[in-house]
Amino acid sequence: MAAAPRLFQLAEWGRVGLGLAFPPLPLQEPMARRIEPPFCRQCGEPYDGALFGEFLCSNCREREWSLAWGRSPYRAEGAVREAIHAFKYRQQFHVLRTLADWLEDGYRQFAAGEPWDALVAVPLHPVRHRTRGFNQSEELCRVLGRRQGIPVLRCLKRVRPTPKQAWLSRGPRLRNLLGAFEFKRRFDVEGRRLLVIDDVFTTGATAEACARILVSQGASRVAALTIARA
Repeated sequence: MAAAPRLFQLAEWGRVGLGLAFPPLPLQEPMARRIEPPFCRQCGEPYDGALFGEFLCSNCREREWSLAWGRSPYRAEGAVREAIHAFKYRQQFHVLRTLADWLEDGYRQFAAGEPWDALVAVPLHPVRHRTRGFNQSEELCRVLGRRQGIPVLRCLKRVRPTPKQAWLSRGPRLRNLLGAFEFKRRFDVEGRRLLVIDDVFTTGATAEACARILVSQGASRVAALTIARA
């Protein structure tokens, strides 16, 4: 039974070593393009034009949401997109600290004003988890939870393998995740305020699919925070 904690500790030491060998990228412009108002009050999609006050984008006006809101501090472009891909697809673990800094930046901007009972990472299907070797959302969730003193609930599981969302247009994205997630019955989220964590928010299909399940299990409020908005 002691082997698993030992392996986890070794993995942590390895990541610390990589962080020392490859210092985190600095948080600065124009490397990270921040999302500034105006943006959609529901999904956080930025609007590049003259607009005053809150608004709903055309996509959100046509949808019923379980998600209270979705927010991202940066746009998924340039060095932000490259850093996410380096961590997610090329296992460059030294980038995690920078990604966590960006995520925490978004937490302070959008979520720190609300009391959260727990963070929930978007789960990977076991097959993809084995292929990739880790879940990038869970890694980000773990670091943010430790920094902000918020517990992490691993209460969702992915039960149906799906094509990557990045490969799909808006309509197929929304249909792609139907029945993809399930709730782990040993957890209780009744009356709890939960913040779903992922790396990129595009149409919100993934975050909404998670929120719908959590709300159906009694969660009182579910919102989503990601590093970047595509």
